[in-house]
Amino acid sequence: MPFSSLKDKISNKKYSVSFGEVVKINATVITARGLKVSISDIVKIISNETNQETIGMVTEIDGATFFITPFSFVEGFCSGDRVFLDQTGLSIPVGQSLLGRVVDPFMRPIDGKGNVNGSKLMPIIKPPIAAMKRGMIDEVFSVGVKSIDALLTCGKGQKLGIFAGSGVGKSTLMGMIVRGSDAPIKVVALIGERGREVPEFIEKNLGGNLENTVIVVATSDDSPLMRKYGAFAAMSVAEFFKDQGLDVLFIMDSVTRFAMAQREIGLALGEPPTSKGYPPSSLTLLPQLMERAGKEEGKGSITAFFTVLIEGDDMSDPIADQSRSILDGHIVLSRELTDFGIYPPVHILNSASRVMNDIISDEHLKAVLKFRRLYTILKENEMLIRIGAYTKGGDPDLDEAIAKKSEMEKFLIQNSMQKSDFNDTLETLLKLTAPSL
Repeated sequence: MPFSSLKDKISNKKYSVSFGEVVKINATVITARGLKVSISDIVKIISNETNQETIGMVTEIDGATFFITPFSFVEGFCSGDRVFLDQTGLSIPVGQSLLGRVVDPFMRPIDGKGNVNGSKLMPIIKPPIAAMKRGMIDEVFSVGVKSIDALLTCGKGQKLGIFAGSGVGKSTLMGMIVRGSDAPIKVVALIGERGREVPEFIEKNLGGNLENTVIVVATSDDSPLMRKYGAFAAMSVAEFFKDQGLDVLFIMDSVTRFAMAQREIGLALGEPPTSKGYPPSSLTLLPQLMERAGKEEGKGSITAFFTVLIEGDDMSDPIADQSRSILDGHIVLSRELTDFGIYPPVHILNSASRVMNDIISDEHLKAVLKFRRLYTILKENEMLIRIGAYTKGGDPDLDEAIAKKSEMEKFLIQNSMQKSDFNDTLETLLKLTAPSL
């Protein structure tokens, strides 16, 4: 290896001269001693037999003994292997060169397009934006999806959840939002998903266009620690661009896999399981990630969409419930709407944007309230209409809802490759909700 390459490789690393040793090892936790460490310290483990290397994080300390959760699998390591302390901590190289690339949580390229040279080291774990330094959300953030822009309008710096069961269309909607938004920087975190879905998402949902986009990938076959910190690493990338005054779109799929990774780590360390087997740390971890998104005074903003898998379409799932309480809105996808051929299947009546009323005009708000009222009346009386038990003239509002049924359903339908202009969407909504003559 040329000296210059070796110098570049080790320039950002400061490993301790002293070292400890592994005393016990199992599939998920390595027990070691002989080093003075703190919680969340990063260590490097080197095999005495094969010189194989891996890194891990100190997750528990018991006197002189400490416990390491590895970032990769532990095959090939044994008792007596050396453990070194990485004194630089858990940081990743970030920079403009990440744009258009697909990388792992340590910013190592997995797209076969050569090395990524980061210009700055960013810590993966950072405190969220201080409450009094958060800017007011007062600008509309258009995502190019009619049903969201018109009826669930989101603001620049808002955090929203996309809640859906499996196979309902989360990835398709994610792709529509990435393509449809005008954010100058887009960061996509694919956490705990199948490896097959990564190239499919890029080619099918993004059309192969990664311009101004960074994709951070930690697939389901990666270790729990890689999946956990993949989400934090992606957020650090978004924060790098936010600190430059840019408005960033951050999308993560999925929060559920992220929480499952922490569940594996927590249970291996002896945490007590609670609802659905999740230890308390799984729930406390969610705000540590989600609250890092937002708008910061004097800097840019991170508008975030987090997908949440609700098993069996159960909205009372502990992760879904906790996420809803943290986020500034929720977009619920309905399996029932897919049966009627409505895509994206956004369930308007079960969804909400908590900042919408503050960022849209009074005229827009009145149109939204009327659309929701007509749609609600239509759903409540759907059975009566189908069996012919309703006679026209009995209820003026229901008459109007029936008259506009096809137009409302057409408004909710959008081709996955189509981008809708916000002003055109608003104009269509206003015409749709105008009083009938």
